[in-house]
Amino acid sequence: MSLKSVRSFIETLEKEHPDAKTELVYQNPFELLVSVVLSAQATDKSVNLATKKLFAVASAPQAMLALGEENIAQYIRTIGLWRAKSRNIALLSQQLLERHNGEVPRTRKELEALAGVGRKTANVVLNVAFGEATMAVDTHIFRISNRTGLAPGKTVLEVEKSLVKRIPPDLLPPAHNRLILHGRYICKARKPECQLCSVAQWCLYKDKNPGPIPTLPKVNRDLSVH
Repeated sequence: MSLKSVRSFIETLEKEHPDAKTELVYQNPFELLVSVVLSAQATDKSVNLATKKLFAVASAPQAMLALGEENIAQYIRTIGLWRAKSRNIALLSQQLLERHNGEVPRTRKELEALAGVGRKTANVVLNVAFGEATMAVDTHIFRISNRTGLAPGKTVLEVEKSLVKRIPPDLLPPAHNRLILHGRYICKARKPECQLCSVAQWCLYKDKNPGPIPTLPKVNRDLSVH
């Protein structure tokens, strides 16, 4: 996809999703960090159900550390990998207190040094909490980037770097959530709804899904003259 098409592609998604934001529910950077750590191999909906009760009793590192790993686990048992995640949340809370005075750091290097935090999680926090021009590549964004020709790449890191390079800087920060929404609801993995896609004209996907064949209205075949 040409750079001119990239801008048109992203600008059109901006018009379609002007208020796009993460579907994770949070009130501060710490809650966002915890939610993103929990979201690995889990849906945003399942995370929100668990954190609604968890954050009611622990919305800051001090309270989360005081709650402890075993008690954290009781709140997140419905989420995949809950044992490892409860351990990581307790440890990263301790690390935030010891290294950053309880504040969520604003650099990728410092974020990635926290328990359970990888590059994608760090990018989400930097983008969503602090408005940084980062791109967290999840399965939706990876698929869209390769399928449409927006920013092809064989690895997540290749796609991330390509997106950051190809998307105009003024459109980059909010593009993350808009691409996720597009992948979640339109450019789906198995059956992309190309017939409903607002950016199909710039998409280079060869096997576009035309959608269901419309049903023709019944014709009155009684042509006899009375």
